[in-house]
Amino acid sequence: MGSQTRPQSAHADRIAIEKQSQRLVTAFITSGMIFMLLPGSFLGVWNLIGISRQHTLESLSSAWLQAHGQAQLYGWVGSFILGIGFYSLTKMQSTLTFSTRSGWTSWAMWTLGITLRWIAGVTSWHWKILMPLSGFLELAAFVLFYRSVRRHRPTSNGECSREPWMLLVFGGSIAFLLSLTANLTALIYTVARSDTPSFPHVFDQQLILLMVWGVLVPTIWGFNARWLPIFGGFKKLDANHLLCAYGLSVMALALVFLQWWTASAALLLLVAFLAIEALHVWEPSVQPAKLQGVHRSFPWFLRIPYIWLVVSCVLNMVAVRFDQAGGIWGAGRHAITVGFIAGMVFVIGQRLLPAFCGMRTLWSSKLMQWSLLLLHLGCALRVTLEPLAYENAWPFGWKLLPCSAVVELTAVTLFAWNILATLLQLPAHLGSATRAV
Repeated sequence: MGSQTRPQSAHADRIAIEKQSQRLVTAFITSGMIFMLLPGSFLGVWNLIGISRQHTLESLSSAWLQAHGQAQLYGWVGSFILGIGFYSLTKMQSTLTFSTRSGWTSWAMWTLGITLRWIAGVTSWHWKILMPLSGFLELAAFVLFYRSVRRHRPTSNGECSREPWMLLVFGGSIAFLLSLTANLTALIYTVARSDTPSFPHVFDQQLILLMVWGVLVPTIWGFNARWLPIFGGFKKLDANHLLCAYGLSVMALALVFLQWWTASAALLLLVAFLAIEALHVWEPSVQPAKLQGVHRSFPWFLRIPYIWLVVSCVLNMVAVRFDQAGGIWGAGRHAITVGFIAGMVFVIGQRLLPAFCGMRTLWSSKLMQWSLLLLHLGCALRVTLEPLAYENAWPFGWKLLPCSAVVELTAVTLFAWNILATLLQLPAHLGSATRAV
């Protein structure tokens, strides 16, 4: 009798752990989408309208622009990474425990830290207190997350920790820690030495590149290596080429901090093509894509972000030689942050997040299609018009630039609407049981 009770108890414990992790990832995803919509996208539209009216990037405070970037990179995508990371613990741990307290403490500190950073940057209210406090909270939240991950080992005797996708995700985590440490150090220095709540321009660009190419791009590559062959039917990963691409991207980041911009830009373009070749993104699929619950255009939208990755690298090379007013640099940055990163989050997120947040089914595959179409349309408008307007090649481009922001904001709103509506639904198995009754 006792031997039968123990397996039942272990099964019940496993279900309880799964529910706890689902609640936590739902909290991270929800707060991340709030940052995406309000301080991220809405502030971005406001910023672009102000820039377009004045016909110059100098018309807006750099603190405002940096607050927008923080909300997008750390508040939105960073929240998604932490939430999915905590959820993954229940899948790879070997014990029936889950760090519930660490997870919720990390979520509270991370969310508060991002919020304080945005308030300080936009309003300058008590910024000499709020900015270093925000940096400390963000770093402490990530340390809690990192310790939780390190305490749990995969159930397969550590074998999966040596898989290429796990190595990339681990490398991204180390770069995330370095980025947050550099951010806190810079915030303390800014408070001590500056009269404005903004970083120096060059350091801000370096920090953005560290977050983008050190954290987000390798993490996306890692998840792509794991999921594209399964969900997209792509060819099996060429692990050696992808790891080579990652190693070269680390070298390119080192060149950025040495301010060898030309060499870094050229190396990143090589990295982009090497990663595309390793992941077989632009090659025909070898298996049918799994389209259950998503739009049939799913395989195409898995490939489009890699076009933006190459476009970004090409624009960065052009910017090194020809940029005069920030338009080409801005277009290249937008191509990778919106076209590649947001494009991949939109397509993979609407495939995986419903399952992670309670085994639900995506609310609307049609909304998925429209959110992706509008996102890439808005990105195309922005990347095309920004160099023309900023560099005074086509002054009428200033009047059209806000249209790109409105199109992208519509895409972001549809994505958030689809995910939130999904979270408000009953889990798939409960919905089926209700319909059966």
